[in-house]
Amino acid sequence: MRGSDGNVREAYQKLESWLSDMPVDELERRHAAAELAFRRLGITFAVYGEEDADEKIIPFDVIPRIVTNDEFAGIEEGVVQRIEALNQFLTDIYGPREILKAGIIPPELVLANPQFQPVMTRIKPPGGIYSHISGIDMVRTKDGFFVLEDNLRTPSGVAYMLENREAMLRLFPSLFQDHRVRPVETYIDHLQDMMREVAPSGIRGEPLGVVLTPGAFNSAYYEHSFLADRLGIELVEGTDLFAEDRFIYMRTTEGPQRVDVIYRRIDDDFLDPLAFRPDSILGVAGLMDAYEAGNVTVVNAPGTGVADDKAIYSYVPEIVRFYSGKDATLDNVETWRCREPDALKYTLDNLHELVVKRVDASGGYGMLIGPQATKAELEEFRARLRDDPEGYIAQPTLSLSTCPTVSGKNVCERHVDLRAFAVSSPEETRVVPGGLTRVALKEGSLVVNSSQGGGTKDSWVLA
Repeated sequence: MRGSDGNVREAYQKLESWLSDMPVDELERRHAAAELAFRRLGITFAVYGEEDADEKIIPFDVIPRIVTNDEFAGIEEGVVQRIEALNQFLTDIYGPREILKAGIIPPELVLANPQFQPVMTRIKPPGGIYSHISGIDMVRTKDGFFVLEDNLRTPSGVAYMLENREAMLRLFPSLFQDHRVRPVETYIDHLQDMMREVAPSGIRGEPLGVVLTPGAFNSAYYEHSFLADRLGIELVEGTDLFAEDRFIYMRTTEGPQRVDVIYRRIDDDFLDPLAFRPDSILGVAGLMDAYEAGNVTVVNAPGTGVADDKAIYSYVPEIVRFYSGKDATLDNVETWRCREPDALKYTLDNLHELVVKRVDASGGYGMLIGPQATKAELEEFRARLRDDPEGYIAQPTLSLSTCPTVSGKNVCERHVDLRAFAVSSPEETRVVPGGLTRVALKEGSLVVNSSQGGGTKDSWVLA
């Protein structure tokens, strides 16, 4: 909210004045009202592996994070460039593999990657779009915005972005009267348009889409049901669908109905027991055969996970340059690939100053924050790095930007990041003017993931 000189930034001046006039008890009351509304709506998530694995409310902070329209224009340009390059990369590695032949990326990082799906070498998604729905995580430092990671498989959080906005509109209508805030509700329109555009050709009338969920015990089940409801389509589990003659059908009380587009929220391994894990009871036997025949479209395409592996992430600036001939508008956070001997040595020598992550992990798991780690944790990670250097990358501990955040009866600074959401079709890639701001609610913490105790804020892009 304030610049390095201590003065309130122009974009925040009206909010700062509003905060100064707002009684602390009233702010606390509205904060509690937001939490109660989220609880009644069932906006929850579950954390796997915890003894107390009951569903929890994602903490919501009522003070918005503000970005100017000019700042967001730079974010939008960089996100579009990045996603288009990654879709070209996926088309390439499941086709001619020119980027591997050119020596830009070591072939083993792609071909031996657990997310690489050989079956996709026979399937060409409509328009060359593999990642239809993407979430790009960014952090802001004194030098601007940097990409922390790409989420291209089944990115989550968009329901919280939309619900956060609705909560703010109910709780603080006067704030919206003082600010011209760009809408985030257009996301659903973009999603509907994309599902129409990628549907198989030759369909008479409106294509039939569904949201495929692993079921009510999934940590993001609330979002699955929310999106199906907003899209006006059915929420289905694998047992609700079946394959016949290389088509996919949905069981209904009026008989089978052909399904044209499946927005899947199931990992690749569980999508089709005939193509992937034979013990899966979550997917649809014969789905990949129907997909290969061009009779159904899967959103996002199987095999997309290769492009959001953290080892591949470190090559994204080179990927952008290879396919577009231009430098990346949004740069990566500086990254050391521990698979390289010099990078491993640097990481081991400076472990107490670095953030170390597993290349195949997400949600804040499998991560070490050197400056906050104990001696025992540092030694444990040294052993992990020596045993499996290819499984890790390292990054500097960044001085993330902070935003004012409610903490009891106080307003304190807390570190934040930003997940920008984009929808890609053969026509264009559209970025929602806002996104999900995640906030580390513990004082001094740099971990914003909800699974690690983080919360969320509404993100305002001023028109």
